[in-house]
Order: sequence, then structure tokens, then C-alpha cells
Amino acid sequence: MNPSVSIVIPAYNESDRIGSPLETIIAYISEQDLNAEIIVVDDGSQDDTAGFAKRVLSSAPEIRSKVIHYDQNRGKGFAVKTGLCSSEAEIALFSDADLSAPIDEMPKLIDPIRAGEYDVTFGSRALDRSLIGTHQPWRREQGGRLVNLIIRKLSGLPFSDTQCGFKAFNMAKFRPLLDVMTIDRFGFDVEFLFVANYHHLRLAEIPVRWNDVAGSKVSAIRDTRRMIGELMQIRRNAKKGVYDTK
Repeated sequence: MNPSVSIVIPAYNESDRIGSPLETIIAYISEQDLNAEIIVVDDGSQDDTAGFAKRVLSSAPEIRSKVIHYDQNRGKGFAVKTGLCSSEAEIALFSDADLSAPIDEMPKLIDPIRAGEYDVTFGSRALDRSLIGTHQPWRREQGGRLVNLIIRKLSGLPFSDTQCGFKAFNMAKFRPLLDVMTIDRFGFDVEFLFVANYHHLRLAEIPVRWNDVAGSKVSAIRDTRRMIGELMQIRRNAKKGVYDTK
């Protein structure tokens, strides 16, 4: 029997901190008696992320799981797409490896999809900021607001937070769209939502609890420049028909 939900976790050089989040996910699946699978995608880590993940997951053989590894770092977007393509459930959720959005927030995203209300749901830190426990440093938080404004202006998407690493998908509708995605790094979240909206999927931005976790690999200056370039690529792709499917 296929799992009812696939939990995809992209990871890059996370051997020092992926253990506790994986144990938390395993405990949650067991406590809730979920028919779920865990997919860790090691995005060309230079440490033992893949091996460590396998050892932790092997402690719960009753839970379906897999670790996908490739040698070259391709970017978080590529890792998420790889995990989604490998998923076997009707609904897939991707979560950042640090569980900055707690895994017990998952029903907020998957229940509306299971009920047939939406096709893509995604966590938001902006809609209800009272749900933020540990905030980012002030400069990073203000920079995030600026990036969100740029995203809204250049993408035309009306959402307040496209970058939260907590998103769920009706895979019957979203899987065919993975073939036309082109962004492998920072802007992949926007491309996911842009392409889903382009194909008239039903999207919902949902407030979730969230905590800043130290160790982010995001660079404000580097990744803002990269985001602008990738937003322009998304606009060009749309004009050229790259996102059209057969």
C-alpha cells in the first residue's frame, strides 16, 4: 500500500544537526500512526549527511524511508524536485531540514489538499506573526520583507511569504509540472508557486508556527541578487512558453 503522505527533506552539509529533526519526524509519524514515508535528499554534501540520515532512519524500520544522494551540489530546488519525483504518496510535503516550521503543523497544509479544497498549500510567516516563536535577527527579517516585496512586484504573485520551507502538493496535479521547472537554487519556491498558478492550480498561503534556527546558509546580498536574476528568468520562461505542458 502506498503511503498517504511523503515528507521530503532536502539537506546539504547537515550531519551535525539532521539527527534530532529526523527523530522528531519519526516520533510524530509513530504517535499519529501515519502511513507516511520520509525521503531525505542529500544535495552533494561534503560531510556524512547521507550516512547519518540512513543510520537515524534505520532505527525505525517500520516507517518507509529512503535517502537519495548525488555527488555534485545542485541546489535546494533540485533536491526538492528530486525528492518529489521519488515520492509515492498522493500528497507530498517538503520541509526544511531544521524543522523551523514544526512537523506537527503538517495537518494545516495536507488536510485542505486531502479534502479537495486546494492543490498546493504553503506555510507563511507573514500572515500571522504572532506564531513566530524565535525571530530572525532584525537585519535579516527586514531584508526578508524587502525580498518578499521584490518577489511580489516581479512575479505578480499576491502572496506575503513564498520562501517558507514548508509546502505541500497534490502530486497528481503537481508532478507533471516538475518537468518544466528550471530553477534549481534560491528562487525555486517562487517558480513552484508561479507555475502552479500559471496552470490554474488552487493555492493557499497558510499561517504556521515558525522559529528561526541558527545555521542558515542564506546570504542576504548574494541570494537577493540571485533571486532577482531568477525572477527575471521566470518572467522570460513564461513569455517563451517554457511552462506550457503538452
